[in-house]
Amino acid sequence: MVNFDPDPADLALSSVPGQEAFDPRRHRFTEDELKPQPMIKKARKMLVPDDQKDEKYWSRRVKNNEAAKRSRDARRLKENQISVRAAFLERENAALRQEVADMRKELGRCRNIINKYESRHGDL
Repeated sequence: MVNFDPDPADLALSSVPGQEAFDPRRHRFTEDELKPQPMIKKARKMLVPDDQKDEKYWSRRVKNNEAAKRSRDARRLKENQISVRAAFLERENAALRQEVADMRKELGRCRNIINKYESRHGDL
């Protein structure tokens, strides 16, 4: 277990309101989720003359603006989740490296004890 207490603000930004809080200890991202999104060239803006901005145009604009906001929010949420998970993994990695170093140290001590025993009493 790694001692990891992320900033509550970071957890709030990486959780969907009304749903279970994001847990960086348990969440796993797929390879596709971690791949950067390809840069898509934007289409040229086509200015619509004021006289053609009817009810259908405005309803499409509102619908598009809402979809763009949802997309931006989803991207921001995913980026926040990835950064919190990365911070957790970095902390976990440091703890595991320390554990490996401690085990190597212990192994060295055990080898020294065995070498001393074998030098006194012969091979095991």
